[in-house]
Amino acid sequence: MSSADKANPYELDLGKNPANYAPLTPLGFIERAAYVFPKRVAVIHGARRASWAETYARCRRLASALARRGIGIGDTVAAMLANTPEMLECHFGVPMAGAVLNTLNTRLDAEAIAFMLEHGGARVLIADREFSGTVARARGPQGEAVRDRRGRSRILGCGRTDRLD
Repeated sequence: MSSADKANPYELDLGKNPANYAPLTPLGFIERAAYVFPKRVAVIHGARRASWAETYARCRRLASALARRGIGIGDTVAAMLANTPEMLECHFGVPMAGAVLNTLNTRLDAEAIAFMLEHGGARVLIADREFSGTVARARGPQGEAVRDRRGRSRILGCGRTDRLD
């Protein structure tokens, strides 16, 4: 008998049901990690440390800040950030608000970033100050800020001292 003919004993007579199967989503993961391991270190970035509880709280604050700005299901949030805790928080906080995250390659030029913002329909751009020059050049032809459907600026600052809430 070949290995292909052998049935996996864990798949026999065991249909998926609430008692034996629950999908693990990223949002479910961070909520569970914060509940089960609230004081364990979740993020290490240089000398900076954050627990699962702290990280989860920051992600929820980001989601709340986005929701207060009218961002929700069906919206796109672009992020121009390095591999920092803020980028990690975007990966959880943006979906918590119901939006889709569009991470931008920080090595691209302003013209490519402007195209991606427009083509992706980003209603908000979260950018680190490190990339402020590129973001400024990605503004429209007359130098105006990229605007959402309501005419509001779509660029939010992001950094250790900036508060989005």
